[in-house]
Amino acid sequence: MTAPVRIGNCSGFYGDRHAAMYEMLTGGDLDYLTGDYLAELTMLILGRDRMKHPERGYAKTFLTQLEQCLGLARDKGVRIVANAGGLNPAGLAEAVRELADRLGVPARVAYVEGDDLLPRAAELGLGSPLTANAYLGAWGIAECLAGGADVVITGRVTDASVIVGPAAAHFGWGRTDYDRLAGAVVAGHVIECGVQASGGNYAFFTEIPTEQLLHPGFPLAEIHADGSSVITKHPGTGGLVSVDTVTAQLLYEVTGARYANPDVTARMDSIELSPDGPDRVRISGVTGEPPPPTCKVSLNSIGGFRNSTTFVLTGLDIEAKAELVRTQLEAAMTVRPAELQWTLARTDHPDADTEETASALLHCVVRDPDPANVGRKFSAAGIELALASYPGFCVTAPPGDGQVYGVFTPGYVDAAAVPHVAVHADGTRVDIPPAAQTLELAPAAEPELPEALPAGSTRRAPLGLIAGARSGDKGGSANVGVWVRTDEQWRWLAHELTVENLRRLLPETAELPVTRHLLPKLRAVNFVIEGILGQGVAYQARFDPQAKGLGEWLRSRHLEIPEQLLSEGKP
Repeated sequence: MTAPVRIGNCSGFYGDRHAAMYEMLTGGDLDYLTGDYLAELTMLILGRDRMKHPERGYAKTFLTQLEQCLGLARDKGVRIVANAGGLNPAGLAEAVRELADRLGVPARVAYVEGDDLLPRAAELGLGSPLTANAYLGAWGIAECLAGGADVVITGRVTDASVIVGPAAAHFGWGRTDYDRLAGAVVAGHVIECGVQASGGNYAFFTEIPTEQLLHPGFPLAEIHADGSSVITKHPGTGGLVSVDTVTAQLLYEVTGARYANPDVTARMDSIELSPDGPDRVRISGVTGEPPPPTCKVSLNSIGGFRNSTTFVLTGLDIEAKAELVRTQLEAAMTVRPAELQWTLARTDHPDADTEETASALLHCVVRDPDPANVGRKFSAAGIELALASYPGFCVTAPPGDGQVYGVFTPGYVDAAAVPHVAVHADGTRVDIPPAAQTLELAPAAEPELPEALPAGSTRRAPLGLIAGARSGDKGGSANVGVWVRTDEQWRWLAHELTVENLRRLLPETAELPVTRHLLPKLRAVNFVIEGILGQGVAYQARFDPQAKGLGEWLRSRHLEIPEQLLSEGKP
């Protein structure tokens, strides 16, 4: 086949825009419609749901979307692939069949299973988690589509796999077509987070008219037989698809030059982006390598119980007020929790013209395996200080009980130990073998630095005047990708934004392991900051537990920027 296959996306997370499936089916032509409903936190949510209702464990909103859209998709010949099966792909597949029968819509529903390793967790050295799910690849999906499925449900596959599977099935790619597969992985990585590729969460959002951002259109990928692609969206929809919006998404939740998937390792340092018309960006040049021999496993556990109190400190003597109430509360605790964390956010301003801007926030967070140690006794102890502590005593919420919190841990097992099964609509089961050829994942050689800019006049200004950024969570770690728009800006950025300078600009990273990766073809540097999120999103180690604002914090920091760069690269 020579014509590109058009693969759209209608979900970037469990809770994304409910109308997106209908919008994508009615907004233009598609061959496949995909949805990504899973994240590390989602698996914990579904695990707790399954504890209460063993027949569930899947994304229920997918069913309500299909109720409106299944007949429409069948009429248009659009096949649907989604990882909404979560912890129970077989259960969701059966629910879709029942829905199809009730609606009178003939639909062949297949599913992929094998990712759930919970029954074998101890055997595989994974401990005793609440959930244990391996990240499967795309070949089970491709097998289901080759068997004629109209709807394919999966559990925990990699985010890009819901796009790679349709492309591989459409073009008949083989297991060692690494460059083609890598191209599809990159296209999948761009569109799997929905409107983040079309103007959502975009650093330079002020350059887009607000009316365009009221209702951004979801992205789609036109993938060609050679693995190259064009990222675009349906005509007339909101948002923006540009080299910058695509670059931002390429840097989201990645590490270095090698981006490992179960079917191929894509070389992020090979990606070439170019404009292809309004709201069209071409991705080409992507090279691939054999996948690693191990498979990543998402492990979620109940970590214990968490509670918090936030004290409002207003006006003068903020540090002294914080010290007083901290000392008083700790003295009042009859049992000290396993973890006790204080954070003072100096949100106050001198000579402020409103009470709120004159106030700082003192957060106290406690965690313990025993709910009694972080329950009402803890929160009541804070309230009991109301008439006996600092002047202007105030808290942001009434006392409450401790809440369960989760812990995410990545695990790795031999890929050959993970079953991967395609279950066709007629019940036929086909085992998907692991990759025959693998390559141990290793850091890529760092590229040479570009020639440094000659010395010249500088101005102290925010980094964000010339640089975009995108950040996100990777388990307990976070990444911050930073890119610029011109070659001259890149010459400066590659030399200026070192690990040492990042730690100076973001003091919260000063004591943490930080790795920098250069991506010259994207004019980007990517930092991986280990441990900044504690034990994952549900642990809530920071007030921004998924590190979504980390990149914007970095862009707001001031440093000496060459005057000649401050006028470059603006559209």
